[in-house]
Amino acid sequence: MRREQTGAPHEPRTSSTTFSSLAVRAYRQWFISQILSVSGTMAQIVALSWLVLQLTHSGVALGLLSTAAMAPLLLAGPWAGALVDRVDRRRLLIVTQSLYIALSVLLAVLSSFGAIRVWMIFAIAFASGVVGAPDTAARQVYVNDLVGAGRLSSAVSLNEVVINASRVIGPAAGGLLLATAGVGACIWANAASFVPSLVVLLVHRRVGVVHHGDEGAIHDRRFMVGWRYAWRHSTIRLALFLAAASGMLFNMNVSLPLVASRVFHLGGGGFGLMMSAFGVGGILGGLAAAGRGAPSRRSMVSLAVVSAGAVLATASARDVGQFYAGLVVTGATSIWFIARANTLVQHETESRLRGRVLAIWSMALPGMMPLTSPLVGWVGAAAGPREGFGLAGAALLVIAVAGSIRFGATRARPHAFDA
Repeated sequence: MRREQTGAPHEPRTSSTTFSSLAVRAYRQWFISQILSVSGTMAQIVALSWLVLQLTHSGVALGLLSTAAMAPLLLAGPWAGALVDRVDRRRLLIVTQSLYIALSVLLAVLSSFGAIRVWMIFAIAFASGVVGAPDTAARQVYVNDLVGAGRLSSAVSLNEVVINASRVIGPAAGGLLLATAGVGACIWANAASFVPSLVVLLVHRRVGVVHHGDEGAIHDRRFMVGWRYAWRHSTIRLALFLAAASGMLFNMNVSLPLVASRVFHLGGGGFGLMMSAFGVGGILGGLAAAGRGAPSRRSMVSLAVVSAGAVLATASARDVGQFYAGLVVTGATSIWFIARANTLVQHETESRLRGRVLAIWSMALPGMMPLTSPLVGWVGAAAGPREGFGLAGAALLVIAVAGSIRFGATRARPHAFDA
């Protein structure tokens, strides 16, 4: 009988089946824990958005809450990536998961005793963002450590399935808890949701270790090395620009409320259904991406163009039924695209620089959202909600075409990087 794998495979052979990464026991447990963790985070976001609105009665405050949580990803990304390349990723994740639990518990206690103030919510959101800067990059590298290069495409794509499933599960659970038990219950649930991830990290002790005996791994630990590498590598550079542009689509809390209320004259239920439609499509797109082997530059650009077309077509939908259907297609194509782009970046990046490059990826998506989201909102208010939603499609199309013209449609050849 064939034995089940418990760690990253050592053989370079590529397995391109959709669920091949789940054959690795450590990753399978991590995958399940991430569904719980991300869903808990989404439930807390629902609760905090409601709480801030109740305390301030201000839509601007809601936008600033997002900025407080995401700004550290943009500001601290380079240092976070250098840290991920220098330390044991498993131990780093144990620290970040523990800090997430502590911050959520603090927030829950303040909420339960009625001592919460708006500035406290913003401060804790910012602190969570600071923790998230190294955590986001470390999680991506840790997945590579768990499954190896042969199953990386499956693992990265299934991670997109986790995110989009949580967009359906998390808000639904958060809304139910908010209605029945209050804000504090949502926050306590989020704190508990990090425990399974912490257990997986504690159980699998031989995964995620940086081997400092590798001479290449300690050649140069400065964070600027990752920036120079990403900029000089044409495929990675193009992927980063596309990821930044896609952030205008994925932050739908800005564009969809305008479309729902001002174009189709829907209430909160219609807006929620739009979010769910995109999430369902995203699950399908993640599964489609997982069923392929190593991606290429050409396939990434092609999927970006298809995603752009889906966004623009959805923005032009004549009735709400067409718009819902378009959101399903847009969710599928855009998540398929972003999963393949992320996988391509990881395949193209040298292992000694992977943490720094993936930190730059996190700076592009979701780190650029505090800058691109106001642009979407401005276009939606000045030119119209459809134009605001379609802006992401236009940006993706322009960048993909420009990238093809500038560098050609063929895959950029990997090259050694002299740090």
